[in-house]
This record gives sequence, structure tokens and C-alpha cells, in this order.
Amino acid sequence: MKNKKHESVATVWKKHKYKYLMIAPFGILFIAFTLLPVLVSIVLSFTSFNMVEAPQFVGWKNYLDLVVYDPVFLTAIKNTLFFAIITGPVSYIMCFLFAWMVNDLPRIPRAIMTLVFYAPSISGNAYLVWKLLFSSDSYGWVNAWLMKLGITQEAVYWLVTKEYIMPILIIVQLWLSLGVSFLTFIAGFQNLDKSLLEAGSVEGIKNRWQELWDVTLPSMKPQLMFGAVMQITQSFAVADISIQLAGNPSVNYAGATVVTHLLDYGSTRFEMGYACAIATILFLMMILCNKAIQSLLRRVGT
Repeated sequence: MKNKKHESVATVWKKHKYKYLMIAPFGILFIAFTLLPVLVSIVLSFTSFNMVEAPQFVGWKNYLDLVVYDPVFLTAIKNTLFFAIITGPVSYIMCFLFAWMVNDLPRIPRAIMTLVFYAPSISGNAYLVWKLLFSSDSYGWVNAWLMKLGITQEAVYWLVTKEYIMPILIIVQLWLSLGVSFLTFIAGFQNLDKSLLEAGSVEGIKNRWQELWDVTLPSMKPQLMFGAVMQITQSFAVADISIQLAGNPSVNYAGATVVTHLLDYGSTRFEMGYACAIATILFLMMILCNKAIQSLLRRVGT
């Protein structure tokens, strides 16, 4: 039985060795730059490590300190969840609806609109535009408009006032998020089997919304899943927007997120064990959210 099993493995290798060799570079890179860093981070989260001395095992101390003795982390968790709950679903739905509408356009207008919607996600200096818009002096565009219209008599300190920081960050994130997910949904619509739509009309589908739910969405489950993963990642991993617009730390930590807290301990204080504990908690949050989204998407079209 054992020899037969070995022969079976050898046979499979002989038949598919070129396929395995083709995917081997990706597998090696995935293990080296994704899987191993995650495992190392989890291990280091149970240590005290400052990148100078050897790691010292401290058990659950880092996690206990995060939950009990680190009020900034609790604020960052609250801000991140609030940010993700709003920007994740809203951005996901916006990407899908815009892709649905753009897909019905003729070829050239569709290409132009696709570029328009995708451009914000690849514009590296986009933060400069928003800094100009919400500048805290009278030269800021929003302040200038408000003062010109007589709505306010003096400049509003948008990016240094606690109440304004998170709403502005949400607006900027929604603007920037129309990128990869939008292109994924466009590709899904373009590759949709037209015969399914024809069969649906024969079966009695009466309007576009019914066609969307019964035919289009079930046929696009891979694209829907990929788009969901991308939106979850963007929503939970937000940091650059907050740092560029509100600073790190922001006023009263109004713009603090889990990733900005992670960068503070990892890149500034070099408390790598503590930073790895933060990264591990963020990783678990994203995994749980991803599982919940997957369970919801499985019900689409049923």
C-alpha cells in the first residue's frame, strides 16, 4: 500500500511537473514574503524585542498591556472599526454600482470613465489636493468658499479639530478607494456569459434588478469575493491618509488607527515585540471580518 502511494505521487509529479515548476517561483515568494513574516510576527509578539538585544520571551504581557494599559490602542481600535464599518461597505457598493453603470456605456466612453474612476487610486500626490481644500487658513479652498458665501466669518481649523478629522478622512478614503475593486467588477461584467442573460429573460426575468440578483451576482462571485478582500484590507490598513492629513499623532488621537499605532511603536520607538502584537491583533480582525463577508456573499443569488 505504501509503495502504491509513492507510485501515485511519482505519477502525479511526472504528469504535472511542469505546472508545479511554473508555480514554484510564486510559491517560494509567497512563503518568503507573506507566510514567514506573518509567522515570525506572531512569534515576536510574545517577546520583548528592540532590534538591538536578543528577543526575550514575555508571554502574554504585550497583549495585556495593549488591552489594559494602552488607552491610545483602544482609541485606535474604535477609530479603525468605525472607519472600516463606514468606508468598507459604502466603498464596495459604490465600486459595484459605478462599474455596473459604466459597463453599459459604449467602448470609448467606457474607457474614459474607467480611467476617471481609477485615477484617484494611482495619484501619488492626492493628499496635497485635500490639504489645499481643507487648509486651516483663509487660503484653503473650503474656507475661502464658506467665507465668500457668508456661511462663516473666520477660517475653520479642519485638520486640527477633533470633530472634523474623522469625517474628512472618511471622505478622502471613499474618493481614493475607487480603484482595484472597480476594475475587478468591470472585468466581471465584461466576462459575463451573455447566454445566461438570454436564458434569464426566457425564464421570466422582468427587470434589470431581478437580472442583477438572479444572474449577474451569482456569476460574479469570484470578483465579488476579491473586491471584498481588497476593500477590507484598505479599510483596516488605513494609515497614510491619517498621517498625511492629520499627522501622527493627530489631535487628541482623533485620526489614530491601529496601523498608525503600529507604525509609532515599530518605526519610531522600535519596540518590535509590542508592534508585532498590534499587527497580530489587526491580522485577526481582518481574518474574522473576511470570514463574515464570505458567509454573506455565499448567500448572494440564493
